Amino acid sequence: MYEMEKENLRRFSDYITKFLRPSVIKNFMTVYLDKEMVESILSTEMKSVTAAAQMLLDQMCYLEEVGWFQAFLDILLASEYTGLHDAIKEWNFQELEQLNEHRRFLERIEPSITKHLKPSELIAHMSGCLKPRECEEIQAVSLLLNMMCVCVCVFHASHVRACCVCVLQEESQRGRIAASEKLVASLLRSDKPNWFKLLKIALENCDLDEARDMLETSNTSSVSMMTTVCFEFREEAETEDMLMSSNNSTSVAEEPGGFTGKPERSGERKLREYQKELTAAAVQGQNTIICAPTGCGKTIVALAISEYHLKQFPEKAKIVFLATKVDVYEQQYKLFKEHFSSKDPNIRVTGMCGDMDYLSVRWLIEHHDIVVMTAQILVNALQSAEVPSLEILSLILFDECHNTTGKHPYNNIMTRYLDTKLTSSTHSLPQIVGLTASVGIGSFKNGLEAENNILQLCANLDTRVITTVTEHKDELKSYVHTPEKAFFEVQQCMSHPFIRIIKNIMSNIEQLAQKTFNIESLSNIQNREYGSQKYEQWIVSVQKSCKVLQMKNKDEERRICRELYNYTEHLRKYNDALIINEDARTKDALDYLDAFFDQVRNAGYDETERKLTALYDCQRPQLLRLATEGEQNPKLDELKFILEEEYHNNDQTRTVMFVKTRALADAMKKWIDETDSLKFLKPGVLIGKGRKSNFTGSGMTPNNQKGILESFKSSDQSKMLIATSVADEGIDIPQCNLVLMYEYVGNVVKMVQVRGRGRAEGSRCFLISSNKERIAKEKINMFKEKMVEEAIVQLQSRPADLSNKVDMLQREDKARRDHISSSPEKPKTQGSYELLCSKCKKFACMSDDIRVVQGAHHIVLDRSMFKRCTTAPHKNPRAFSGFCKKEKMLCAECKHDWGLIASYLTIQDLPLLKIESYVVQNCVTRRQDYFRKWRDVPFAMREFDMTEITPETCRPRDTAPDEV
Repeated sequence: MYEMEKENLRRFSDYITKFLRPSVIKNFMTVYLDKEMVESILSTEMKSVTAAAQMLLDQMCYLEEVGWFQAFLDILLASEYTGLHDAIKEWNFQELEQLNEHRRFLERIEPSITKHLKPSELIAHMSGCLKPRECEEIQAVSLLLNMMCVCVCVFHASHVRACCVCVLQEESQRGRIAASEKLVASLLRSDKPNWFKLLKIALENCDLDEARDMLETSNTSSVSMMTTVCFEFREEAETEDMLMSSNNSTSVAEEPGGFTGKPERSGERKLREYQKELTAAAVQGQNTIICAPTGCGKTIVALAISEYHLKQFPEKAKIVFLATKVDVYEQQYKLFKEHFSSKDPNIRVTGMCGDMDYLSVRWLIEHHDIVVMTAQILVNALQSAEVPSLEILSLILFDECHNTTGKHPYNNIMTRYLDTKLTSSTHSLPQIVGLTASVGIGSFKNGLEAENNILQLCANLDTRVITTVTEHKDELKSYVHTPEKAFFEVQQCMSHPFIRIIKNIMSNIEQLAQKTFNIESLSNIQNREYGSQKYEQWIVSVQKSCKVLQMKNKDEERRICRELYNYTEHLRKYNDALIINEDARTKDALDYLDAFFDQVRNAGYDETERKLTALYDCQRPQLLRLATEGEQNPKLDELKFILEEEYHNNDQTRTVMFVKTRALADAMKKWIDETDSLKFLKPGVLIGKGRKSNFTGSGMTPNNQKGILESFKSSDQSKMLIATSVADEGIDIPQCNLVLMYEYVGNVVKMVQVRGRGRAEGSRCFLISSNKERIAKEKINMFKEKMVEEAIVQLQSRPADLSNKVDMLQREDKARRDHISSSPEKPKTQGSYELLCSKCKKFACMSDDIRVVQGAHHIVLDRSMFKRCTTAPHKNPRAFSGFCKKEKMLCAECKHDWGLIASYLTIQDLPLLKIESYVVQNCVTRRQDYFRKWRDVPFAMREFDMTEITPETCRPRDTAPDEV
């Protein structure tokens, strides 16, 4: 019993023993261990906490009582071992592993820093990472030794009065150092990811400058203080008519509050009072984050700020408005263009996105007043030095600025900005204005952690002001309506015969794969359950290991790798079908499998695939019967009831329903269209522009999206929109009064954005789920939203403190970047490597024949490669960066995707590779490696030179020479 848990406890014991202190969970030990063993563990803890923790883990591996593992998790959580609890519950120790650098650093400077600490003062500021018991122990050590100090002083006073002061000072210092050592020991075993940051903040608050400076100057090798997560969502663009109030008779001044526009109807428009409040800091020239609800008109505020900036600097103003994605760029560019063309035709507005890379960014900036662009365009221009510096700009507006974290293009831009600011005293950098609906980024469990995350965002954007609506909240509430939130927990059908058959097929495939090779040895992921995301992760892990699997017999190696790839791909599709069946109809899951097997029959279709197809064909009649005659999904019954009720009460209801995947969006549309009481809704489906969808075949173009939205705006057409995350990521959704979240839960930022789609007065937002944890997570998000609001108020009330902490974070981040940039990169070798197909290990080309074009595109000059590949028509041929993609390139052996066939300038038929399709093999050592990024490959590649082009290179591919 609990064999998997016991094995994982052994496997991860090195992590667990670094943090666990057995005496803290004594109640657990007394229930499940003998009294003598408990005493032995506690006795060992007096000498070594780590050894005692290992003893405890060893004893737990012998436990057989039902429920002991859950009791262990419960006691960890109750004892405030939150980080350790989460790591063991998910068997994912990545977040704890990130603490190692801080622990090693503190251990290194412990002898020096303990002399400068005042633990009795510090612990008041560190409750977020110290347990109450630890705080009490630190105070007790300090108090006890201070009492001893007084006793020694009295003794010496009666004998040698001259020694009294010296002894008092010595013993007092000894007590403080002992307590400091206790504090450091507690921090070294803390499982809270924020302990290092809280230590620095506490040192600053207690004016312990020497200790703080020791951390700042010595920690250049440390990793970042805080883990930040990059969330990809975007806010919609709003129309001026909707967001600006009418005032036909008012004469408007030239101040920000007098910002005017000329809509199609007669009459001037001016900013609402709350919108004026949102512009206040920006028009004073301050860097600021403007945080206001979805639908309040932040884009209109951006227009007002831009207009005022142009008037303030009529000759020098150069404004860039940045969007995260092309969809949002197109909407915002249209708004800027329309507004300024009607306001002042002399203001030159232009735009640029990824499909327009033939234009010069610098030329556009120099010859226009405002440039709207996607962020990556500016990043590329800075990296290539086409734009020499951000100093040529005077104002940058970041749409959805909460994305300024991690490796996001926004943060790339701001890193360059901060490096210039912190290394030069003569810079003239642009003003920074960020726009967002929520700053609730990252993971946090309390108000202090929420504040720290917001401070990091402020540091990244170099802002010391957070602008929110405070004086005109009533007006804001009259325009922006927050939907009521309700939760519908639905029973999940777990015993459907369809599920049993699919799981039985999956079990048979696993057995077949096991006969080919021991697949259990290819992944450490345990406890994988059919129909789960964890099973998908196991498949990815197995495939990654298989790609670099090597054997003495190369033919055998190729055979095994190809077979395992086919087995795992089929397991992936069956796993997808189970997930679809869980949320939609069995019929939709079967349609998904039918589409997949049609693709299999039309592709390579080797012996393994024939065997797997026969396995499916054998069961399909039974699956079809179940899909036709089976019971309705309880979730769909609940959804049907909700929709019928809502439209019965109000036939003008407008609904947006969010779903997790494109496959599910398509399935839900089919279900509604085929349900008599609901088909009048004529739902539209809104998905993103992704490369491909596993179910529908492709993403949507902007024109497709525009057509769907236009249909939704018309009440006599579509009354419902079924959308994936693209709809909470910035596409302009018309006003609606019902938002449905169908098994759709994210983070705080996503919750705020999704809920904001319900803009009509009296609108409502429902979460429909059969997962209790998912419902609980959304309720926690609602609580965290309040936490973020309170954190903003707290930071706004302490402007000096906010500014100081931002300065400190920027210095820390700069030191970390400097250390990374000073570390020598691993040199690229000049040796030869072979690129092999990652599916069947067939030879593709030599690394010596690869050339790099424009620093980003990788072509092959060896024409014999066409003897080893085949081609297929490309569904979306287009031009980019001087290339014109024409066809897909596939492995001739197994039909695996190898990349593109493209033309470049005057050269026809060039193989354009994508590295994730290949395994890289060293020609000397025969070692194989798999890379997802070209920058990680171990070999050097030459830049493309037109002088290398010969008649041989330009020869048509059908006349390519035979392989030697």
